[in-house]
Amino acid sequence: MLRHAIALGLISLASLAAPTTGSAEVTHIDITARTDVLNGTPFPPTGPYEKITATAQYTNDPHAPANRRIVDLDFAPRAPDGLVHYSAAIEILAPKDPTKSNQIALIDVLNRGRKNLPRDFNRGTGSTDLNTAADYGDGFLMHQGFTTISLGWQFDIPHKGGLLGLDAPPVLINGKLVTGPVTTRFVTTTAETTHRLDDLGRYADTTHYPPVDLTAADSKLTIRTGYLAKPTLIPRQKWQFAREADGKLVPDANAIYLEGGFTPGAIYELSYQGTGAVVAGLGFAALRDLAAYLKTDQPTLPKSRATIAFGPSQDGRYLRQFLYQGFNADEHGGRALDGIIANIAGSSRTADINTRFARPNGLGFFDGALFPYLDARTRDPITGKTDGVQKSLKPSQQPKIFYTNSSGEYWGGGRAAALTHTSLDGQRDVSPPPNVRIYLFAGTQHIPGGFLPSQGQGAQPPNPNEQSWALRALLVAMKNWVLNDTPPPPSAHPTLAAHTLVPAANIAFPAIPTVHTPRTIPAGYRADLPNGEAHKLPLLVTDVDKDGNERAGIRLPMMAVPLGTYTGWNFRSAKIGAPEELLPLTGSFIVFPKTPEARATSADPRPSIAERYDSRADYEAKIRATAEALAKTGYVLTNDIPTIVAVSLAQWDSLTAR
Repeated sequence: MLRHAIALGLISLASLAAPTTGSAEVTHIDITARTDVLNGTPFPPTGPYEKITATAQYTNDPHAPANRRIVDLDFAPRAPDGLVHYSAAIEILAPKDPTKSNQIALIDVLNRGRKNLPRDFNRGTGSTDLNTAADYGDGFLMHQGFTTISLGWQFDIPHKGGLLGLDAPPVLINGKLVTGPVTTRFVTTTAETTHRLDDLGRYADTTHYPPVDLTAADSKLTIRTGYLAKPTLIPRQKWQFAREADGKLVPDANAIYLEGGFTPGAIYELSYQGTGAVVAGLGFAALRDLAAYLKTDQPTLPKSRATIAFGPSQDGRYLRQFLYQGFNADEHGGRALDGIIANIAGSSRTADINTRFARPNGLGFFDGALFPYLDARTRDPITGKTDGVQKSLKPSQQPKIFYTNSSGEYWGGGRAAALTHTSLDGQRDVSPPPNVRIYLFAGTQHIPGGFLPSQGQGAQPPNPNEQSWALRALLVAMKNWVLNDTPPPPSAHPTLAAHTLVPAANIAFPAIPTVHTPRTIPAGYRADLPNGEAHKLPLLVTDVDKDGNERAGIRLPMMAVPLGTYTGWNFRSAKIGAPEELLPLTGSFIVFPKTPEARATSADPRPSIAERYDSRADYEAKIRATAEALAKTGYVLTNDIPTIVAVSLAQWDSLTAR
């Protein structure tokens, strides 16, 4: 009852907030709840934090020059003031004592409505609710004094389970919902006859666009045996929008029934006429306008000196597209975001956001590779077009940028991370502009597999090499860069000049028994061209040592002092079908033999653990020395070294136990 009374009181206070003069695009923030984090537990030296659950209320003028790039904004319903109104769910973690803030608003660009910051920086559970001590991990962001804002930018996120989304207005033409073509892709792991379109987990992307006609003859379903294989049309009479129930077929807009069942591991593509489009591009305006608002004298939070956005994977691709479409220039011509950390996006962008019938949930697997790849203007030899990721931004509007990637963004899925620092033909190195740094977390997968991961759906166990140690250090470096113009650590990635960046087909990966060679992994293609599959992208990856571990980038202690081979690629397990295909976004952890005898028995070419290290103490000393060297160069934090050593020793104990 007390919490409810507090919430009601805050709602009343929030309703008194008038639109600010500095940023009219965010009119006000409606607060629905305000609670002490972990019952007031302090995070020295910052002190206690509070969690604020709220809704950001926006208006956008369709006639403003900065808004003309928002697709279909002209067709959104308008309020009596002539503006388009919409809202976004947000959640704020702020120091209770504003004077203890580090004056940075760190915006979490959510992944399908889920928070990234507590997992990727605090090493928390990844929960959407943030209620327990485990959810907050070690409290790194709080100890650093960041104010974090989780922003719901995606229109098709359900309002449940702690997920945060955007309430985007519909697209209306002559007062009616528009209809148009919708296409979605999915992969099955079972041979069932019914596949739920609204049960694709995090990657559902059709539920907001129901078919106009469930029986339309021009709806199509195709199958292909691999991402780069040619699709085959499935006869229309073999499938329908329906589900099986009690031995009968029931029409269902959210299900596909296929006679004879689906093929595990195959790629299906569904096309049909749908309805229900919204102004999805407001997902970019929501970030732009919130970032500008937080730097004004608004009544909800202390004014921030600078704003930084962090987004991994889908959200990293979102941030690269945000830059490309010029959204970092706010409505007044200022710089919205002062810093951007686009993590594990490779050279890809999420182009399917600011479009009609947008589908932002897709994995971007082989279809996110879009020219331009480099920040600076470059010429496309195929189309003759000259373009660059930051081409729409004036120097004063450009943020400071970190592009951080795992090995997976170099290896698989057409994300072609090397194209962020090479020419389009892959023949020469290209230095980034002064406001950009590029880092590879060597020997890591897209999202770390966790400590001693289980087998999962891959042919090999997923890669547990932790990226957070480097991410934490780089966030501190970004804070100092935007606040004090202190140069961050130099870019760390493979290069052609140093012979650490090589064609994947030439990599000297060791012949480990039972491990599929990565030399068969296909390159991506130009997804921005009508015949893009005819234009393969160069597949350039980091060269490896005799163990198969990468030689360039930020070599974190777990891989630099290895107990196995850590890769950015993995193949599908035969148990789920298509074992010759990559398992999306997954790396491998291939443990060394424990002893020379075990090595001889398995015919493994890699030296055993016993041949590498004299003892546990020897291994510990090497781990510690590597971490200390990384701390001197700014790639890890000195305060994290004890935990790095402890985690590494725990892995040693588990792998060497008899």
